[in-house]
Amino acid sequence: MAPQSSVIQEIAAPVLPTVGALNKQMFDVGVNDPLPPTQFLILGLQNVFGMTGMFVFPGILGRAYGLPAEQIAYLYGVTFMVCGLITIFQSVLLLRLPIIQGPYAGTFAALLSTGHLPGANLGTAFGSLCVASLIFCALTIPIRGMSVIGLFVRHLRSPLLSGMMVLLTTIQVSTVAFPGWLGLRTSPGFPVLNLAAGAMALATLIVVMLWGGSKFRRGAVLAGLAVGTLFYAAVQHISFSAVVNAPLLIAPEWFPFGFGVRADFVLVFLLTLIPATLATVALYQMVADWGNEPLPSNRISEGLFAMSVGAVLAGITGGVSTMAYPDCIGMLRSTRVCSRYATLAAGLILILLGSCIKFDMLLVIVPLPVLSASATLLFGIVFMHGLQMLSRVEWNERTLISGGLALLIALGGILVSADTMQTLPFFARLLMEQPIISGGLTLIILSALLGATAPVANAGAEATGH
Repeated sequence: MAPQSSVIQEIAAPVLPTVGALNKQMFDVGVNDPLPPTQFLILGLQNVFGMTGMFVFPGILGRAYGLPAEQIAYLYGVTFMVCGLITIFQSVLLLRLPIIQGPYAGTFAALLSTGHLPGANLGTAFGSLCVASLIFCALTIPIRGMSVIGLFVRHLRSPLLSGMMVLLTTIQVSTVAFPGWLGLRTSPGFPVLNLAAGAMALATLIVVMLWGGSKFRRGAVLAGLAVGTLFYAAVQHISFSAVVNAPLLIAPEWFPFGFGVRADFVLVFLLTLIPATLATVALYQMVADWGNEPLPSNRISEGLFAMSVGAVLAGITGGVSTMAYPDCIGMLRSTRVCSRYATLAAGLILILLGSCIKFDMLLVIVPLPVLSASATLLFGIVFMHGLQMLSRVEWNERTLISGGLALLIALGGILVSADTMQTLPFFARLLMEQPIISGGLTLIILSALLGATAPVANAGAEATGH
């Protein structure tokens, strides 16, 4: 594998060990190392189980629009298949890094909001997502190894932006972590059983992760989910009726909820895709650093093209667009396996499960508190690595203003009361409710205006040879 650039090592040296040394400490299996068939399956399955949003977003979206059970099952199926297909692209065809593509919370929130506006419906929301994704896809097409978005991102690759986008991403998805672990007041296990089952899963995950050795560590997440589910089922009966009544197979359809387009909706979805792109590139960089892999601009452009193709497919078939999934990246550390063939397995499993709704529903019966408790730990691991990336920043008035204001705006938006939020125009409400959008756009604009990233970005450009 190619060594990391000396410039990056010099930047990181005062705070962190060299990337090569860190790589040896963190991983038993490298990015391009093969896996035995049994571990191929186990690691793929546990990545699927770790995708909490996969089990939450389609169900919430379908119920919010009053869809029948068959259409909710369809939402699950196509979301699984789109995520699986793009994960395969990222693992072995284009980006070639162990990146899992999962449903993006920003697009989910936009679909939830836009389709409920007067004169709109779910078909209008998905149609507008499709048009926005086609525009974005055109901007990510690699031409001679470079794309418009790749050029844009190239000038924004700095520890400040990368670290902050990782933090904002985990803040965004944290809404399905501890809150899901605690559950709603109306949920059967609230609050004692939910907290206890999640704690059992979490304790098992930590014990196996820290003391299970290289062999058992790779199944840490699956072990945690199994123990937590068994504990929950011992107290609260889990029904399999949804699995029995679900259809066996399902095929994607073209615009299953109808088709419509609104220009303001297209703009909303474009704005959601920009921060997701920056967050995804930040996670690319994190994994590349962990795996001691070079990450030139042409490689980033190919990864972003795959992600934008996934957004187009989601708009056409009725799924949720994707981004690099933080909790699955956290699994790289918990399992010490950084092989892209493990994520390839996850992509194949996602496609198979997505086409068989009975299996989708079987996965869904894993109690949400158990899934969410595991996600809480995995999100936390990724969040702390975002802080580690920020340790490379040369903090001064410009970087402090850019990072501090972006973080407080992102956090402040989700703390605004529901009554106040309802008085705001739709566009402002959507921006404020999504930390990755409000904080990400604030960060990008301030960094550009104040020149907070210029010295680091130039160093990064020199390091990559572009």
